[in-house]
Amino acid sequence: MTAKEKAAIAKEEKAREKLEKERARTELMKEFEYKYAEYPLICGIDEVGRGPLAGPVMTAAVILPKDKEILYLNDSKKLSEKKREELYDEIFEKALAIGIGCQNWDTIDDINILNATYKAMNEALANMRLPKPVQLSADNKLFSLGADNDLTIDMEKGIILRDNAKADTITPDILLVDAVHIPETQIKQVGIIKGDAKSISIAAASIVAKVTRDRLMDEYDKLYPGYGFAKNKGYGTAEHIDALKRLGPTPIHRRSFITKFV
Repeated sequence: MTAKEKAAIAKEEKAREKLEKERARTELMKEFEYKYAEYPLICGIDEVGRGPLAGPVMTAAVILPKDKEILYLNDSKKLSEKKREELYDEIFEKALAIGIGCQNWDTIDDINILNATYKAMNEALANMRLPKPVQLSADNKLFSLGADNDLTIDMEKGIILRDNAKADTITPDILLVDAVHIPETQIKQVGIIKGDAKSISIAAASIVAKVTRDRLMDEYDKLYPGYGFAKNKGYGTAEHIDALKRLGPTPIHRRSFITKFV
């Protein structure tokens, strides 16, 4: 056997070991999915965007199939942007149902960020249907959640527009939620501390919410240049705060979050 052949075999063995290690890690993240396996439709739900100075809070609810494998699921904050994008596509390809919720800056200012998050979570549950990926419409004013989907975000208002006639919603049997207890839902729910790192369902929801919001903030960067939204996603970085002081707030800034800056 040549040195080149030995190197190729060693490389294959290393890749195989890495794959088995990832499968073992993923199995550990199915603890709660196994614990509640008697429920046919197990739904993970998570949020992103509670802390930014600008933009909406976004939630996602995801029902994963029990007979298909998705590796590398994890808390979206622990994944690179490239890996999140890859997993986003795989989740939309394999998930049984996905729902998106979005509550804007006005709602956040009116009822506070926690209550706005609860409202967005209930909205995601109400919007659950067969998955279709996020796409931006051509007019740059509507952010469509799928080429033929009936859910579209009005970018000016930061709210989801829904055509109830176009799709039937899917109701989960149980919710796995990252840390919180969602009010105003009759669906059985289980709160899991740091759930996006302990449950594949919550991790999938975390990724969908993160990628959806990041793409939306990329578009807001085009509408409101100078604040660095494509880079900071609305969070209070030094660059963002400096722009806020120089340029003043945009329509998508959360007035209750920026009082000490303007």
